[in-house]
Amino acid sequence: MIRTRSASLPPSVRRAQEKALRPAPQTVATRILGIDPGLARTGYGLIESDLDGGGKSLKLVEGGILRGKESLPLPERLKALHGGLAEVLAEFRPEMVVIEDLFSTYAHPRSALMLAHARGVLILAAGQADLPVHTFTPNEVKQVVAGNGHATKSSIQSAVKARLHLSATLHPPDLADALAIALCYALRADIGRRLS
Repeated sequence: MIRTRSASLPPSVRRAQEKALRPAPQTVATRILGIDPGLARTGYGLIESDLDGGGKSLKLVEGGILRGKESLPLPERLKALHGGLAEVLAEFRPEMVVIEDLFSTYAHPRSALMLAHARGVLILAAGQADLPVHTFTPNEVKQVVAGNGHATKSSIQSAVKARLHLSATLHPPDLADALAIALCYALRADIGRRLS
């Protein structure tokens, strides 16, 4: 039997009753893969963020390092990076990929060029998996995660450890950086939702 609510109730009471009768919203945890690109060593970190819960639940799912042998020719190293990320994407099925953007200036332009090659094949692997790719500059990541756009590596490690409620410090730093990139997306999404 369906009951109708009395029209004599004040509007605030009616709204409260209507809310009480609605089913509780389902929490949806979104998997976000952060990538700290590098030719010799690429860090990746996968988190789950409870986006419907206001980003309050952040959980580490997986993290690691993709390595390319420095003795291999560049095409082989890039192929290894691409294949390694493709395996991670197939196994853990994130909903999105967030990768660190290139700096605007580099002291060593050749290093920037090599990093761009690595970044390109990593973005290609995400594209082939039909995943959206988002980017943040290193300073944006540091500002959002550690509260300082010029935070040190150890500050980033501490901030990641605190935000994910981890008991151990993450090593190497590429792993913490990758998780910071994923956290940056989750925290920014949470801020955006609250502002809207």
